[in-house]
Amino acid sequence: MAKILLVTGDGAEALEVMYPFQRLTEEGYQVDIASPTKKTLHLVVHDFEPGWETYTEKPGYQIQPHITFAEVKPDDYVGLVIPGGRAPEYIRYDQDLQKIVKAFFSANQPVAAVCHAGQILATGQLLKGRTLTCFPMVRSEVIAAGANYVDKEVVVDDQLVTSRAWPDHPAFMREFLKLLRVADRKSAAPKAIA
Repeated sequence: MAKILLVTGDGAEALEVMYPFQRLTEEGYQVDIASPTKKTLHLVVHDFEPGWETYTEKPGYQIQPHITFAEVKPDDYVGLVIPGGRAPEYIRYDQDLQKIVKAFFSANQPVAAVCHAGQILATGQLLKGRTLTCFPMVRSEVIAAGANYVDKEVVVDDQLVTSRAWPDHPAFMREFLKLLRVADRKSAAPKAIA
């Protein structure tokens, strides 16, 4: 069974963790949740309320990670999911997380980044020359990191799939699954004998 890595921490948007976790599990992938430490994570629910100029935040689900960032071996995984919420704001400085994300980019493996996940990619200096979307309030950070920001439901740039926030999940997961299927076919192809 192919494995997907989902990296997150406290303050992550509940829907942006749970939907990819469940959707990819439904497709037959083993999804491992990694975080800075192996403790119960507190997810949050961000919502768009009438009369508010920004989103609201309420306590969400609690989840248990399977592995810490330091324990991750990127070669064990065929794809990476980076949820948003507030977690990227603080986990982006974790050196083990940055090694993980850079390994996926170096290997040209599928990466799905939604909402505030662009903060992690910007911190890792992985956005120069890329076209992507993210939560609109993060756009200045991704632009400063050299990205071409577009306000669209989903953007695919090579092996990177980005989306603005959880309302874009159907298109986001559809495009990520397309990349995973291509990657699965490549890894299953017989190797040429030299």
